[in-house]
Amino acid sequence: MDADAHVIRLDGPARLALVDGVLDALDAAWAAASHVPDLDRTLFTLAVSEVATNMVQHSDGPTDVQLRVDIRIAADDLTATLVDTAPPASIDWHDVAMPDAESESGRGLALAQTVLDEFVHTYDDGGNTWVLRRLLGTPD
Repeated sequence: MDADAHVIRLDGPARLALVDGVLDALDAAWAAASHVPDLDRTLFTLAVSEVATNMVQHSDGPTDVQLRVDIRIAADDLTATLVDTAPPASIDWHDVAMPDAESESGRGLALAQTVLDEFVHTYDDGGNTWVLRRLLGTPD
């Protein structure tokens, strides 16, 4: 890892309060990361927010789902790794698309896929892992 990278790590129950904490931590981190263009900040924050919120919304189950979020702000990219203890999420990536303008939901993964340079979901018996990466200066 870059010696100059700024790292954020938060974990706890998969609740909206944790998502709010992640977004607050990102807002605070941008002050120390003046090299990150405003567009990259906005789009990366949007992607992290959408994926984390989806993880929370789909974490209902008989056990308390835990969520860990690691974010790295480096010289040339932004990376977030989100890991939960939920049952494996089954995603058909061919069906991920922006819904029509009238839809009230269903945009999260499509938005993230559009604004990220790398967007990977893996799962095993322990849960789901999402890796989000945006190269700085990526045109949109």
